Amino acid sequence: MLFIKPLWTNSEPASNTRKNFAKALVLVIFALLVARLAQLQIYQYGQFSTRSQAQAIKRLSITPVRGMMYDRNGMLMVYNIPSFSITITPYEFRNETLPLLASILNMDTSEITTIMKRYRTYSKFTPIKILRDASDTVVARIEEYSDHLPGVDVAIDSKRIYNFDCNMAHLLGYIREITREQLEKNKYYKPGDMIGQNGLEQSYEGLLHGRDGVKFVAIDKIGQRVASFEDGKNDVLASNGFAVNLSIDLQLQELAEKLLSGKRGAVVAIDPNNGEVMVCASKPDYDPRFFSGRVPADIYNELHADKSHPLLPRALQSQYPPGSTWKMLIALAGLQEGIINEHSGIFCNGGYHLGERIWKCHGACGNLDVKRAIRSSCNTFFCELGVRLGMERFEKYGDMFNFGKRTQIDLPFEARGKLPTREWLLSKDKTIRSFTGRLANFGIGQGEILVTPLQMAAYISTIANGGTYYQPHVVKSVVNQITNKTEVLHFDSKRMPIDSKNFNLVKDGMWMVVNAGGTGSVAALPGYNVCGKTGTAQNSQGPDHSWFVCFAPKDNPQIAVCVFVENGGWGASNAAPIAAKILRKFFNPNENVRSDDATNTEVVEEEVVDNQIAD
Repeated sequence: MLFIKPLWTNSEPASNTRKNFAKALVLVIFALLVARLAQLQIYQYGQFSTRSQAQAIKRLSITPVRGMMYDRNGMLMVYNIPSFSITITPYEFRNETLPLLASILNMDTSEITTIMKRYRTYSKFTPIKILRDASDTVVARIEEYSDHLPGVDVAIDSKRIYNFDCNMAHLLGYIREITREQLEKNKYYKPGDMIGQNGLEQSYEGLLHGRDGVKFVAIDKIGQRVASFEDGKNDVLASNGFAVNLSIDLQLQELAEKLLSGKRGAVVAIDPNNGEVMVCASKPDYDPRFFSGRVPADIYNELHADKSHPLLPRALQSQYPPGSTWKMLIALAGLQEGIINEHSGIFCNGGYHLGERIWKCHGACGNLDVKRAIRSSCNTFFCELGVRLGMERFEKYGDMFNFGKRTQIDLPFEARGKLPTREWLLSKDKTIRSFTGRLANFGIGQGEILVTPLQMAAYISTIANGGTYYQPHVVKSVVNQITNKTEVLHFDSKRMPIDSKNFNLVKDGMWMVVNAGGTGSVAALPGYNVCGKTGTAQNSQGPDHSWFVCFAPKDNPQIAVCVFVENGGWGASNAAPIAAKILRKFFNPNENVRSDDATNTEVVEEEVVDNQIAD
């Protein structure tokens, strides 16, 4: 019988090897577990203890710092300082804590509820700003009671600071909390964000605002932050707004606002070499500081109810007949069309007669050429010239200087004014048989013509430089926070199809207005050859309105100015003295030009115009 030996009798050494390997493997795994346990329990206890408390990840928005503003000389005008806002995240907030929160914020519970209801259609996870510019005491109490106020947080914010001795309200605008209507149009924004309103703050909102940052934090079961999520690896830094360099001359702006104090009017000054606006002042106005930080609830209602209309930017929106300041346009049109030349004379015996109507002059001027007609502001000369022009050429030159259209300045809510055309006049009155009477009126800047101070400043600037119309603008350049480079902005310009010799004739006449016994002698500035023109616009509702336009020097103009004073009477007595002080300060910046200096009332009497229309 064959005996077969069991196979396993020779495997005992291999079995021992496997047992030893298994024991070693168990020991290694045990050692690794002990080491890992030690790491978790000892070395990383604080980190994982915090994470163990976290119940959710919260996305926080980081508000960027709004862009700063500098004047043309590099003076810092508008900047920001840190402030704190109190926010509520609806999803985490408990209504039973409302009385405690209201007590800390010194607000009525209904006021807080109203703010929250305003944004109830938005995400429950989006924080709502309940109180801006919170005091240190409020912030400290919110932190003290944080365990009892789930969903209530302190957010780092900023508020605008205005570093100048005036208002510039209509020029700069202001920022305020975005409205529901604006949220619907601006999807990037969220409830509680601040957005530019009016002025440069609105026009350049896209550059000034910057881009929000994002921070992710872990929160515990009662809604309190316990840690940064993944050490901030997913956070996005906020991108601050671009700084803007303005063309505004801060010293001139401050002086202009003081000179307008107590009046209703505007001052606009432009560099005729490029269209940069150096002054854009309107009065009455308001203090933009009202809108920085915590805004009083009734401030808007008070400003809207004020009968002096402080919210109206008169430099851009006041629309009045230009009076005699319009006569240079009629002179240029007549010269360019060959209706008159340098030597042409028109006789004035005290007024312009048309049928039974008369447009009175302030005296019998005799036979005048165009330069002396501008100097004397002769109504007869320009009524006659207006009639000779006819409607078609009147419209042509008015349109050429952008009247009846916006200048396209980089500010919002600019008015168009009114350049009456044949078509428009007939749409208003189809029985018109002749435009002769209206053209006589239009020749002296009366009738249906309406202009803004800004339009007049751009017009006089074009005359000053000899025929180039530059688009007025307030911002020269921006500082790109991403590339850290200054980027110059570019604006439009156009050359007028008018001969230089005709501009020179008109400039000669304007020089005579100021320096040769004309109605603008109060604006004379020895050594600077000021050229100017007064104007008085009739007002059927009260005292006439006062205009003065000027530029200097005559042959190398550096500044063009328009001053308008509502109900100011003669341009020579109210508007011209203001312009004179603006010019003095511009050419002598170190001189202390006082805004309360006595006004020179020894002026040449201006024309008195009968504004009734004769057809």
